[in-house]
Amino acid sequence: MGAAEVIAFEEVRARKQWDTLRHQLHERFDQWLDTLETQWHEPPTTLPQMTATVWNLRQQLTGGITEAIVAHVHRGEHDRTQVNCPRCEGVLRAQEFVCRTVETMVGPVQLERPYFYCRLCRVGCYPFDEALGVVAGCKQLDMQQAVVHLVTEVPYDTAQSLFCDLTGMACGSERMHTVTNQVGEKLTVLDVAPSREEILRRIASVSAGRFRRPVLVLGIDGAYVPTRPDSAREPREGRRHTRAKRARWRGQWRDAKGLRFYLLDGERIVHVLSWHQVQSDEQLGESLKQIKEAGLIPEEQVRLCVVCDGAEWIWKHVQALFPQARQVLDSYHCAQYLHRVAKAHYGQPFQYGHLIARSLAVETCLPFSYGVRSGGFFLGPRGCF
Repeated sequence: MGAAEVIAFEEVRARKQWDTLRHQLHERFDQWLDTLETQWHEPPTTLPQMTATVWNLRQQLTGGITEAIVAHVHRGEHDRTQVNCPRCEGVLRAQEFVCRTVETMVGPVQLERPYFYCRLCRVGCYPFDEALGVVAGCKQLDMQQAVVHLVTEVPYDTAQSLFCDLTGMACGSERMHTVTNQVGEKLTVLDVAPSREEILRRIASVSAGRFRRPVLVLGIDGAYVPTRPDSAREPREGRRHTRAKRARWRGQWRDAKGLRFYLLDGERIVHVLSWHQVQSDEQLGESLKQIKEAGLIPEEQVRLCVVCDGAEWIWKHVQALFPQARQVLDSYHCAQYLHRVAKAHYGQPFQYGHLIARSLAVETCLPFSYGVRSGGFFLGPRGCF
């Protein structure tokens, strides 16, 4: 008589759980096949017809499979009857099951979980959501990550149409804007900036085959943009589907400031780094300081040029952090000072002032010694002309 085989209890239990899950997944697949059968009165003959039908029904299958897996893995949280209050540590009894449908990249997923409420603290909770990692709102983290990756490459309207075409899930441009702002609230310039190695690679590709160092341009500017308070984005209390009323909040124009580093490569520019926020000039200066201290800009390998307008808040940061950079006033703002410069140089009154100003305007449109073709003029001391 041979030796008896020893089977561990954990292996038997795990095998039984997998068999149960396999049976549930087969049931979901059979339901999807029934739906597919109703869509195909006659079997399609071409591949585009087959792929189009399966594409339209794919989220029903993948979403149903995800529901089955969630229900199987978190069966203990689903059957939970009591939990401790997160505030007073009192024992709470399960009230009733509440259904919720969330949207994911694999399709809508319906969740059924118990609700717990503390009458003393007046606080409700869903331990099932915390165990599953469900976030507030309908769109879950995987959709939010896909939205952020898409809107960083294309405009919001284009991202909205592309997202719907590629995933089959609807997501409005306003929602994309809100998600992107929520993700970027705690980011700094170093979080979004490329690594030093990547910047060096771009510099090397531009400087290949050239004797002189490439020109790295830093542009800094600010503009007023309309903004809404945070209270305008929060849901309002009261009945839904009522007549709309004028909003009680008031918008505000705020100053958005930003910077951009780019390389000049003939007739084109090579983007290096950019950072634009609704911020003060001190915050922008702090971002510039972080870039310099992190060593992202190798000043010894490039010829640094700063092209800005005549705002004092810009040049004080440039002079403090990049004193060796060539400072260039852009042609648009330079044209505003032509008559003033001519008066300061030639004195007042002076003859042929309009001709002198016009000749200076022509000179500002010419590329200066560093080759900036966007137009600029270096304002030196009196007599530099």
